[in-house]
Amino acid sequence: MEKIYLDHAATSPVHPQAAEKMMQVLTTSFGNASSIHAFGREARRILDEARQTIADSIGAQFSEIIFTSGGTEADNYAILGTAEAAADKGRHIISTAIEHHAVLHTMEYLESKGYDVTYLQPDETGRIRAKDVQKALRDDTILVSVMYGNNEVGTIQPIAEIGEMLRNHQAYFHTDAVQAYGLVKLDVNALNVDMLSVSAHKIGGPKGIGFLYVRNGTKLKNRNFGGEQELKRRPGTENIASIAGFAEAVKIVQRSLPEKQQQYNAFKFKFMEILRQEKVEFLLNGNAEEALPHVLNLSFPKTDVESMLVSLDMAGIAASSGSACTAGSIEPSHVLVAMFGKNSERLHNSIRFSFGIANTMELVETAARKTAEIVRRFQQK
Repeated sequence: MEKIYLDHAATSPVHPQAAEKMMQVLTTSFGNASSIHAFGREARRILDEARQTIADSIGAQFSEIIFTSGGTEADNYAILGTAEAAADKGRHIISTAIEHHAVLHTMEYLESKGYDVTYLQPDETGRIRAKDVQKALRDDTILVSVMYGNNEVGTIQPIAEIGEMLRNHQAYFHTDAVQAYGLVKLDVNALNVDMLSVSAHKIGGPKGIGFLYVRNGTKLKNRNFGGEQELKRRPGTENIASIAGFAEAVKIVQRSLPEKQQQYNAFKFKFMEILRQEKVEFLLNGNAEEALPHVLNLSFPKTDVESMLVSLDMAGIAASSGSACTAGSIEPSHVLVAMFGKNSERLHNSIRFSFGIANTMELVETAARKTAEIVRRFQQK
């Protein structure tokens, strides 16, 4: 049975060129980038080139990129580092009810420490209104954290509009761009963000590596202590092989970004077109216009998510119920709760399909027809 992977929003396969680059570095460049001898200098060269490649990809400066273990650490560092560094200016933070748990659980921790967090609610397409950020702003607001594109439904937020609004406010602006990076053109200056989080494994890079963009002049209190690596911001010997693989994946996605946007959007609309042809009842969760190209979240009335996922898996289709970090949980998606309310049937019948480098139009069409067969069995009972 042919297996079709439609869960790229959870993680993507490592691109062969990125894997090849990693193996090359692992076997030939084992030096410590802090050492001054030739082995160390070679590791430093690889590290510096990777940092420049990634900085260029978002319009940042070399000194504004901090390598992390992934998106979760980047989110944690941005939020906790800012909260502690700016505590003398206020203890109010604005975020949203649809953030990744790496953000939401960090906010909950800060609330336990006496910080006041305002969680903005989305509309039924999953979109936050910029004017709601404006209404929530206070003189003691020190941080606004709004994700760029939602990992469950794909809705893109008005980041540039919010950034412009905050230009003359003391609050720092952070965006979790883990799902958007590599699929949407990002320019930190056009967006006017102070911090931006990214993870390599969403774009064909290895797991366990990511970065946090921190605009020069942004004050963060360090979370770890040790040496002077990562511009004295994140101590610890750098994971050079993974960083090199990350940079290679970045080069690949930057070259193919417009092409992939078009391809994944075509996958998304073809999938829905086939479901309509097959007379399957479904609803789109998210925003059809302002959306990430690779994420398709659908509600199938008269089905239940657990049975659907098992049936899809048995048919060789890998999909999910939303965030990979809550896989196996019986709790409904917090994103769908925020969008539709806690009593909505969509909480129990929604599936996320997400596309990536492992897919072709032929595979997507096959997956759509198999999905239609499965859904029809449930809906005809």
